[in-house]
Amino acid sequence: MTKSTNRREQIEQVIVTAQQMREIEGRIFEAGMPVAALMEKVAGLLSRRIQKRYPLSGYRRIGVLVGPGHNGGDASVVARELHLQGYEVLIYRPIAKPKELTSQHTQYAASLGIPVYEQIQPLQNCDLIIDGLFGFGQTRSISGEIADAIQQLNQWSQPVVSIDLPSGIHTDTGEVLGTAVRATRTFCLGLWKLAFLQDQALEYIGEAELIDFGIPPSDVWAILGQPAGMLRMTATMARNYLPLPRPAVTYKYKEGHLLLICGSRRYAGGAILTGLGARASGVGMLSIAVPESLKPLLVSHLPEALIIGCPETPEGAIAHLPESIDLGDYSAIACGPGLTREAKPVVQHVLEAECPLVVDADALNILAELRTIPTLLRRKTPTVLTPHVGEFKRLFPDSASLLPDRVSAVWKASQLSRAVVLFKGARTAIAHAGSSVWLIPESTPALARGGSGDVLTGLIGGLVAYPSLSEQPLEAIVATAAWWHAQAGILAAQERTELGVDAFTLTQYLTQVVRSTLLMP
Repeated sequence: MTKSTNRREQIEQVIVTAQQMREIEGRIFEAGMPVAALMEKVAGLLSRRIQKRYPLSGYRRIGVLVGPGHNGGDASVVARELHLQGYEVLIYRPIAKPKELTSQHTQYAASLGIPVYEQIQPLQNCDLIIDGLFGFGQTRSISGEIADAIQQLNQWSQPVVSIDLPSGIHTDTGEVLGTAVRATRTFCLGLWKLAFLQDQALEYIGEAELIDFGIPPSDVWAILGQPAGMLRMTATMARNYLPLPRPAVTYKYKEGHLLLICGSRRYAGGAILTGLGARASGVGMLSIAVPESLKPLLVSHLPEALIIGCPETPEGAIAHLPESIDLGDYSAIACGPGLTREAKPVVQHVLEAECPLVVDADALNILAELRTIPTLLRRKTPTVLTPHVGEFKRLFPDSASLLPDRVSAVWKASQLSRAVVLFKGARTAIAHAGSSVWLIPESTPALARGGSGDVLTGLIGGLVAYPSLSEQPLEAIVATAAWWHAQAGILAAQERTELGVDAFTLTQYLTQVVRSTLLMP
């Protein structure tokens, strides 16, 4: 792998806040890079990318929205370059007194014959709109005539490309500041901004693409440190935490022994799906504790696993674990899917285990009843929590006050609990006290199906159980499982459509993701 490739991969993993991006750009300018030169460079990259995505043959007429800041300056230069390539370009500039550099570029564009309008209506019949109204760092709510113009734009049918961020989206939280442009595609400049990983911004961002304009890594690390505080999980990173290849001489217990505690008469499927997720991890030995009445069903679906029948309540939940189960025998334990809240004594018992513990579903609700943070602080070994938003609010009511800023909320929850917290969502976030926040950069709505979370729990448990990964950061292993799960969903949706990806089907695509990841150059 070349140095340039390493640099590119490092840049694609980093996520920054607006303030961090300002400081990084400040270092570039202090080192002698003229603002005008950087603007020309960025706009040149943008215009070439736009020409490739939207060729002249299909998008002859282009409207460009030019704001007052340097984002508007980028847009003005893009307008000029596209004009020189033969596109018919129209500019909408709603603010008459922009920054000096932006004003100069717009004046020059006008001198070339590009019409400049103060109203957006003349752009309505364009084949493509380029949004350069407001870039990163916007904090004020958009109102008045510009808000009206954005609302008109959002009702039009042509594709919209936003430069850096859709105008009106908060760089850090992804919040809509009054109103925002709904982009078809957003070209993020330099480094990924946090809004791209916040659920509430996704319907405005559209397809996202990074435009790497060559920020020196030394400037990035000088501001962010190493490792950076927020990281995107990529295929290259995930490959580092997959438990392959195995040594030539090994045996099943050396490849990890996972205990799953899950299922009830009412939710038998939860136990099966969790087991199938664990199976896909390749963990050496899998034991599954279920109510006694479910044992034949589990044996039929997972014949390679050791199925342990447990005494059950009249309603069919696990009453308690049998004496044959010694929690000290396992590399890791995953507990929760399908248990029902009747299994509270079981969860209390499992929380005393001295091995890594993955807690999901009903076990999370029971943990909230037991008082989350005091209970977890008594544990001496690592704990992984995997809540969706409802469970998160019950577990961490103080952290939930930070929502909908999911990244800040999960970070605070991890600091308070000292647990690895995986906060499920369209952009799943994983945090651990004193470490980076990992974010899963892509997923699919196909995973919004009952049981897909059970599959993830089994997959996480399987990876955590591997002794060969025990020296790796636990949060990175959990993030790898979440990335793996998301990629399987994406692959399944591509082949079967979003409606065709049930949880059982999802498990059949997990191995394909590993294969393609390991075969990467």
